Amino acid sequence: MYPVFKKAGFTLAYAPNLMRTAGSTFVVEHLNNPDGDFLKNFESHVRSYEEVVNYLPNQIYIGNESPEALVDKKLPFSDIEYKDGKVEGKHGFIINEKELFILLRLVDEFDLVYLSEEFVNENFEDFKKRFPELENEFHKVKGSDLAHAQELIDSKHAEPLYMDSKLVGYVRAAHESDQNLSAEYMLENLAVKATGAISGLEVIREGIDKDSIDYVVECSEEACGDVNQRGGGNFAKSIAEVLQLGNATGSDTRGFCAAPVHSIIEASALVKAGVYKNVLVVAGGCIPKLGMNARDHVKKDLPIFEDVLGGFAVLISENDGVSPEIRTDIVGRHTVNTGSSPQAVITSLVAKPLADNGLKITDVDKFSPEMQNPDITVPAGAGNVPEANYKMIAALAVKNGELERKELLNFIKEKGMVGWAPTQGHIPSAAPYIGQMIDDIKTGKIERAMLIGKGSLFLGRMTNLFDGVSILIQKNSGETGEATSETGSSDSQEIRNFLAEALRKISEDLTKEA
Repeated sequence: MYPVFKKAGFTLAYAPNLMRTAGSTFVVEHLNNPDGDFLKNFESHVRSYEEVVNYLPNQIYIGNESPEALVDKKLPFSDIEYKDGKVEGKHGFIINEKELFILLRLVDEFDLVYLSEEFVNENFEDFKKRFPELENEFHKVKGSDLAHAQELIDSKHAEPLYMDSKLVGYVRAAHESDQNLSAEYMLENLAVKATGAISGLEVIREGIDKDSIDYVVECSEEACGDVNQRGGGNFAKSIAEVLQLGNATGSDTRGFCAAPVHSIIEASALVKAGVYKNVLVVAGGCIPKLGMNARDHVKKDLPIFEDVLGGFAVLISENDGVSPEIRTDIVGRHTVNTGSSPQAVITSLVAKPLADNGLKITDVDKFSPEMQNPDITVPAGAGNVPEANYKMIAALAVKNGELERKELLNFIKEKGMVGWAPTQGHIPSAAPYIGQMIDDIKTGKIERAMLIGKGSLFLGRMTNLFDGVSILIQKNSGETGEATSETGSSDSQEIRNFLAEALRKISEDLTKEA
């Protein structure tokens, strides 16, 4: 029996103030070009929370709209007249920055996050009403005196938390001299934990027994550790603790943008092997990537679209006879010997694993590769990333004789999707479609989908190799439990009965000899 996708949860955390103070582009500009045009002009390009909620790609991300809503829409998507935005969706949340700051304090186990009494008094009650499931952690959220905050910030022992240009809190360093526990890194890591946890909360909010989850895999792009083990981890277990997954353990998986699909394959293998019954794959957002392409957006008089942290979580479980099956036997791999040409990559990730199992590219109804929002990437010169992937897949289908050349554009439209995910590195990598995919397969809209994760390993300066993995998802066969024999009893039960009888006879013989 194949494992299944049981449920998915997605989070967007509006973070314009963190973007201003901790986004990598803004940090670099303040250091190298403090009097430049960018810092003088960017404020008019910062979106409001209401604009973020009413941005159509964000509503697709949390499940209130389908990916088809962007078909034939022209860039920029921010020009689309859309007024039906909601802060909660079928698959997740859009939280504001006040809620994010409270979450940072709520997931903090070492008293590193300080919020002013005024801020807590004004905002905590609304937070408690929205997320009552986190009640066991509410005692951590208390107001503090910020009298010495600026001194800590000026000495780089704290990272500021601003709201409308007003200091409302800070995150302090966890060690006096260890750079790996600096205020900057603690803020980044707490943000990963917070947005990962709130995504996991969506998965377990309704109908999922928390005690049934026995393993968590975390697959973001950050690393937690100290001077002796820079990326030792473990985000996974810390998120399990926040969500009160009392029977779970876990570990972190890293693979740049490909990590989500790596993690899905690992989790599926663990369930398939019977090691664990229910595995939660989760990832939080990346603060340095806030406003990463802001220079280009401002130059082209566009909103700064990278003003949200992304997060997601998916639950992979034993086959229930209903949920989409994860074909652990149809896995694509970019190996050391694959090569880095686009054709070689797509062949290894798409064509080969399908062909090895008697399937054609055209047998897959939807492909979910890197689902970056073109509103973000096109102005920055990176092009339309999903579209480029679909063109390559379609071209390979033509080359393999599975598709007529005249059908190429129709293939891209039918099998592909317009990107809607924020550029948070790992966040757009295949995973954004999973919530929608579960619905599409369950309702019979599609039968098969392929998740494709790709990563740029050269960023770590350890290798110039490319990376990528893929896996096929299909409609559930409707079978549950163990396979049955012709007599009606399960094969596994017959084997157990046979072994029990054999052991009983051996025991009797040994007793007689004694």
